Amino acid sequence: MPKPHGGKLIERIIKGKRKERLLKEAEEIEKITVEKGVAADIENIAKGVYSPLEGFMTREELETVLHLKRLPNDIPWTLPILLDLPKDLEGSIKEGDDVTLTYRESPLAIMHIDEIYPFNKKEIAEYTFETTDEKHPGVAKVYRMAGKFIAGKIDLIDEPEGPYDRYKLSPKETRYLFRQKGWKTIVGFQTRNPPHLGHEYLQKTALTFLDGVFINPVIGTKKKGDFKDEVILQAYEILIERYYLKNHAVLAILPYEMRYAGPREAVHHAIMRKNFGCTHFIVGRDHAGVGNYYKPYAAQEIFEEFPDLGIAPLFFKTFFYCRKCGGITHEKACPHSDEYRLKFSGTRIREILRSGKLPPRELMRPEIAEVIIKNPNPFVE
Repeated sequence: MPKPHGGKLIERIIKGKRKERLLKEAEEIEKITVEKGVAADIENIAKGVYSPLEGFMTREELETVLHLKRLPNDIPWTLPILLDLPKDLEGSIKEGDDVTLTYRESPLAIMHIDEIYPFNKKEIAEYTFETTDEKHPGVAKVYRMAGKFIAGKIDLIDEPEGPYDRYKLSPKETRYLFRQKGWKTIVGFQTRNPPHLGHEYLQKTALTFLDGVFINPVIGTKKKGDFKDEVILQAYEILIERYYLKNHAVLAILPYEMRYAGPREAVHHAIMRKNFGCTHFIVGRDHAGVGNYYKPYAAQEIFEEFPDLGIAPLFFKTFFYCRKCGGITHEKACPHSDEYRLKFSGTRIREILRSGKLPPRELMRPEIAEVIIKNPNPFVE
């Protein structure tokens, strides 16, 4: 099992009497209200998912991440983790202050402000997303941020509750669980969709030479047309229960807001799974992409820049079902033409499901498809 990114698993969760004291203090100091995606960032910082980060980024950290894809201490890091300062609070918050970060009208964390700084949002967008097009959801979100950012460490004082908490595991817990199972090699699998047979084949192919698979669906803010969280989890529960050996698969959620930053986000996803204890991470075609902003294999090629990442990316060829071969295969193994090939197109499967029909058995297990169809509204509107 790899060491956490940066060598130490960060834990900034306040408990016991200190928590009681800080909850009282939280009511008396200036408050900043955060939305769901930022609340997820705070939780991920506090639990070590974002190790070695202990808070929101300084100007120096932001600059080196944008231009070098590394933190100032040369540790690989590719995504800005930022908190903007609301304009109406600019006059009342200064460097050196403690502020309460609130979510759903409740104290979530205390932030110790080290720095307040302006930064060019267009520059953030251009380097992070390789575009300044406002139609890109990540770019649009950056442009909506205020003009100044606040940096500093956070302390989680009250973890947000959610409907899927029974699926939550922290890096500390997954590392313990993997050790208990005797796993030495673990592959992380990120998903935003219910599993089709291509996903299952990917995971099981990895299991032929690794000890366990860590299935880690992203739960949180989604874009229109995405599958709802409950549908993804129900589908994976059925798949693992019926088609996996119990001691070789773990399902746990990742509260996280997708940035759709393509190659840079693919590296970030790998870093998070390294912190959970994974030795390997499956990187798909157009991983973390949206629209046509990134080249199909850019998210795989970027890993060549990080020989010191500490987690091994796994790149698989595109799988498909070949009617003539009679099973799932790929271009290096199948000699047959396209007329015999059923491709695992998420868009096509989604269209079939939207029409209320079951996709072909060669693409998706009927039990999985039925879970989706039985849900009156399985998609984000």
